[in-house]
Amino acid sequence: MIEVQTIQVGELDTNCYIITDTETESIAIIDPGDVSKKLQKIAQRYAEKIKYILLTHGHFDHIAYAKYLQNTTNAKIVISKIDEPLLKDNMLNLAIPFDGRPVPEVQADITLQDNDILPFGNTEIRFLLTPGHTKGSGCFLIENHLFTGDTLMKLSIGRTDFPNGNIGEMKNSLRRLAELKQNYKVYPGHGNLSDMQYEKMYNPYINSVI
Repeated sequence: MIEVQTIQVGELDTNCYIITDTETESIAIIDPGDVSKKLQKIAQRYAEKIKYILLTHGHFDHIAYAKYLQNTTNAKIVISKIDEPLLKDNMLNLAIPFDGRPVPEVQADITLQDNDILPFGNTEIRFLLTPGHTKGSGCFLIENHLFTGDTLMKLSIGRTDFPNGNIGEMKNSLRRLAELKQNYKVYPGHGNLSDMQYEKMYNPYINSVI
């Protein structure tokens, strides 16, 4: 069983998620997008228990604090193989175009392909490749929790007009998520939480592809 804590970070209010396996106390952090005193305290207190830094995609507002966490904990940086180059390219990850400041380059420890599985405490993390927002955008599926990054947000989706974005790929990814059988809780990269049943009923972008 896992517990989820949400911390909003940065000027874009990126949702950073702290995932804890309650039986083993193993921790994973999803999308540490900016400097945060709360994240810093967690890193200092639980440095030995943090196993993964999971990145849904390579944009600056989801990766900016990853280097600090990599340096101060035992965590391994995890991202899709396709989006790995964004970790070291401040033009592609939009740090320079949007923020005017580079983010620290970070080296991935683990790169994922579609449907790869990571062991996590007494459970597992499944990676779903869902391109559209970027070529290598993905979702992390842990028990009945679906962490969607900027692929799917409550009643909305991530933009597809950035470099490496593609509306056709986004539609395919949304269709794939809509075909999931379980009513997963949805934890987006920005905005409020949701669930797949609600999104299939009311999200116009999903309704357009199912």
